[in-house]
Amino acid sequence: MISDVSEMTNAGCVQFCPAFGETTANIAKMVGFIENADLDLIVFPELATSGYEFKNRDEAFELALELDNGAEIAQFKNLSADTDTVLVFGFAERSGEKVYNSSALIEPDGSVTVYRKIHLFDQEKFRFDPGDRPPEVKSTKVGRIGMLICFDWIFPEVTRKLALDGAQLICHPSNLVLDLCQKSMFARSVENCVFTLTCNRTGTENRAGRELTFTGGSQILSTRGKTLAVASAEGEEVISAAIEPKVTDDKNLTSNNHILKDRRPEFYKGLE
Repeated sequence: MISDVSEMTNAGCVQFCPAFGETTANIAKMVGFIENADLDLIVFPELATSGYEFKNRDEAFELALELDNGAEIAQFKNLSADTDTVLVFGFAERSGEKVYNSSALIEPDGSVTVYRKIHLFDQEKFRFDPGDRPPEVKSTKVGRIGMLICFDWIFPEVTRKLALDGAQLICHPSNLVLDLCQKSMFARSVENCVFTLTCNRTGTENRAGRELTFTGGSQILSTRGKTLAVASAEGEEVISAAIEPKVTDDKNLTSNNHILKDRRPEFYKGLE
C-alpha cells in the first residue's frame, strides 16, 4: 500500500559538472551540496558519479559502482540518514557481468530503490545493458516518487504508467544535449498532474571522438506546468521549490474532466 504524504516538501536539483572518471572527487562534490542544501529531497544529474562519455563498454564497467557491496552507495546511505534527506542520483551500476545506466533513490531509513534506464540514447546502446525491470513508484517521507532517466522523457508511456501507479513526484536525472526535453516536460507534468524535477548537468566532454556540450536548464515544474524553479544553461547551482505532493491526487482538470478516468484505452489498443 502506498501511503499519502500531506506535508510540504522542500525539493531541489543540484546542477553541476561531473569530472569524467573522477568518482571520488565527484562524490565529494555531491556530499558538499547535500550537507549545505538543507532540503528534504535532492536530485542530481544522470551518471553524476562518473561523467557521461565512456569510450567503450569496458570503461563504463570499470567506472561503475556496485549496489550491494560498494562503499560509495554506503556513503550516500549514511549521508541520507545523517541529513534526513531523500537522495536521487544517476550512476553507472555494475551487476555481475552487466552494466546499467541507473538512478538510485536513497531514503534516510537506509532503503535503496534502483531504476535502470530502459530507453538508451545514441551511443549508450553500445556502453550499457538496457534496463531489465519496469520503473516503480516508491512511497517516501517526501511523497510518492517515480524515476526517469534522461531520454525516457520522449516516451510519454513511462510517465503515464508512473502516474497510474500513484506517483506524485517524477525525479528525472539527466545529461541532456538536445534542447527539446525541458519543453516536453511541461506536457509530462500537465498530462499526468505530477511534479517533475529534471536535473541536468553542465559542461563539455570531448572523448570517444566527439564533443558533447550539456544544456543545463534544470527545472522543477508544477502539476499545471508552471516553472517553480529553473537553472541557467551553464552554471553550477542548486534550485529548489516548496511543493505539496498531495495536490497531485486531484486529477480533475475541470469539474467534468478527470485526466485519468476520462481515458478511453479501448481506442488505444495496438500501442505496444
